[in-house]
Amino acid sequence: MRGEPSCPKCGGRVRAPGLFSDSWQCGVHGTVHPLQPVVPPSVEALGAMVHRSRVPVWMPWPLPVGWLFTGVAYAGDDVAGGRASAVVCSGPGPLGGTAELLLVAEELGIGLGARYAGIDGPDPGPGMCVDQPPQAKVLAAGRLTPLWYVKDCPPDRVVFAGEARGLWLWAVVWPERSGLMMYDELVLTDLREAGAEVDLLPCGTLSARLLS
Repeated sequence: MRGEPSCPKCGGRVRAPGLFSDSWQCGVHGTVHPLQPVVPPSVEALGAMVHRSRVPVWMPWPLPVGWLFTGVAYAGDDVAGGRASAVVCSGPGPLGGTAELLLVAEELGIGLGARYAGIDGPDPGPGMCVDQPPQAKVLAAGRLTPLWYVKDCPPDRVVFAGEARGLWLWAVVWPERSGLMMYDELVLTDLREAGAEVDLLPCGTLSARLLS
């Protein structure tokens, strides 16, 4: 399943640093932090990414009843470290059926959150409804964090974005009706600060959302 690094904004091929450039290059977006190939979800894969990450690795913790960890991805390399993280969890939706929640933490301009949100990026931009009160709130590492609805996303999902620890925090939920879960002040933990209990994390099959 392992492939080549790709552009976090468009998924296109990237050129590794070499003779003419000391950074990763996308033919469309120029200098980027490459999105590393996605691997099947496991505690080991998650731990390796957490170790490299320079940004929070957000996850609902403890996981809601019946929910599973179903994938992780990051943008960065061995030199720069992880500059964007994406974690997917899946479980029973509030209105029945299966719901999927993808959480992205990233530095300004990376573009990974916008890609999974299905909008032109690299950041939420004018689609973020900050002219209204926040539509959702999460407890991120013990701090109440407001999130705003992001409009003009594909109709199969609902997207919220805000700021946590000085970085973008995106929450993308499929299907759109399962976005109701975001109104319950979800508790998020930065896995870089989690204890040994993460070793008991229940893992499911890889979410196709990370591969889109």
